Amino acid sequence: MELSKLFAGREELFEAMQTKLAYVAAIEGIPLTKRTRTYNSRLAQELGKLAESQGVGDPFHRAVYRAFFVDGINIALIDELLIIAESVGIQAVEARAALLTRGFAAAVDADWQRSRDMRISAVPTHLYKVKRFAGFGTYDDFVSLIGVGKR
Repeated sequence: MELSKLFAGREELFEAMQTKLAYVAAIEGIPLTKRTRTYNSRLAQELGKLAESQGVGDPFHRAVYRAFFVDGINIALIDELLIIAESVGIQAVEARAALLTRGFAAAVDADWQRSRDMRISAVPTHLYKVKRFAGFGTYDDFVSLIGVGKR
């Protein structure tokens, strides 16, 4: 979906979010490209559960981040997800089977239910004890969240 369509009528909000995201990414040295489209990430989430079960969750999530936010790859497409899976050592046959059988759908559903139970309505949302911080933040924002000294 085109982001302009998704945020129709809320262009100022969208531009402000994009500006803050670019600012934080630059400060923290995180690669980011301005996107014009968004893609359904459900299958990537399910494949992420497979990756976690094989001990390659972090590399997989980083690879999906790069594919989506840097390279603009459509992570809703199984063939694209298989390339990402193989890049972190997951066999394409196993990844395809997990996606086609939806073997990790229940685990993702449970994550979504937990977020609803916790009243999380924005991505990302960061929780620490009883405090929460929604949105993209700098290192100092997270220092404030957890209440420790500045760097």
